Amino acid sequence: MWSAVALAFGLAMDATAVSAARGLSRSRPSDVLVLPLVFGGFQAVMAAGGWLVGRWGGPYIVAWDHWIAFGLLVLIGGKMLVDGWRGGDRSNQRNGVLVYLALGVATSIDAAAAGLTLPLIPVAPWITITLIGGITAGCSAVGYLLGRVAGERFGPRLELVGGLVLIAIGTRLLVEHL
Repeated sequence: MWSAVALAFGLAMDATAVSAARGLSRSRPSDVLVLPLVFGGFQAVMAAGGWLVGRWGGPYIVAWDHWIAFGLLVLIGGKMLVDGWRGGDRSNQRNGVLVYLALGVATSIDAAAAGLTLPLIPVAPWITITLIGGITAGCSAVGYLLGRVAGERFGPRLELVGGLVLIAIGTRLLVEHL
């Protein structure tokens, strides 16, 4: 059981960092509910998909996951850098469905690859998938709230840090897989 919990926390870290970065950018207050649902849901669905696809899809997932995550995180992080550099009003913050989908995909592609390993964990796959989704949702909510507090305390320029964090996560994912 502990291996399933450890896997869930490991997979949740990227989503937690992205949630904190969104909190820094002072996005909509509803993001404290939306982001955990999106991230937890995507992590669980992608892990289940990886488990179901098994050996057939494993090579395809592993071959492209890091490139997709890198591209999405660099684009979103770059936008945060531009917004942070400009400072000022965040009323034009992007919060549409496509942004949430891009963030969900970018942070959960590794869960699909991890799903391939679920038969190796000595816990029923559905329990591990539930833990992955629940722990990711909880960590994302905490990350968002911490980012929001830091953003309010230290100002809008802290969004530059959030953008750099997203770009660093994307770069780390890419470098680890090359």
